Amino acid sequence: MKKLVVLTGAGMSAESGIRTFRDSDGLWEEYNVMDVCTPEAWQRDPELVNRFYNERRKQLYEAQPNAGHFGLAELEKDFDVQIITQNIDDLHERAGSTKVLHLHGELKKVRSSRNPNLIYDLDGWELKLGTKAEDGAILRPHIVWFGESVPNIEPAIELVQQADILVIIGTSLAVYPAASLLHYAPAGCRILLIDPKIPESVKNSKIEFIEKGASEGVKILKEKLSNL
Repeated sequence: MKKLVVLTGAGMSAESGIRTFRDSDGLWEEYNVMDVCTPEAWQRDPELVNRFYNERRKQLYEAQPNAGHFGLAELEKDFDVQIITQNIDDLHERAGSTKVLHLHGELKKVRSSRNPNLIYDLDGWELKLGTKAEDGAILRPHIVWFGESVPNIEPAIELVQQADILVIIGTSLAVYPAASLLHYAPAGCRILLIDPKIPESVKNSKIEFIEKGASEGVKILKEKLSNL
């Protein structure tokens, strides 16, 4: 069974109503990244940061996986599928994908602000500021903030190095280190990119482009892979 590795970004969940950060109507229009997505912001104004993630979590509970999520899950019938996602939502899992690696953390989880390995599932969308972990430290969102290391990047690199087929969906390929994963694909690996806006940085490459959104793009992807 061929190993199909799929790297997904914000565009994967946009059709589910999860607002992206970099589009013209994205979250950066309302929030300065330095105010809500950095360790310094958490130290400076934990109430604002906590409210921001509570809002994101509440939105996630109202969202549903889209046809793209379900289509990727269905590919497990014919391929050894591994999802690597930059997204912090759980829509891949809810659609039925069984192997999902989160690069940037998970919105429905919280962790000790002292020990990053002390992680908890949050019951409901609201984290009450000041709630403590068992080590006595205040709980914070289980999110990789700007300026923090990405613990799962090495496992992600190893997965890409094993890929027979690499599919990239809904990412600008502008956020590092995730964007660097493309360069770890082995020689002979078939690479496809699904996005209505193809990044300039890869336009002259040997990547196969599907210039569609996630749902329609995954449908086309399944057709392309059906004869393998």
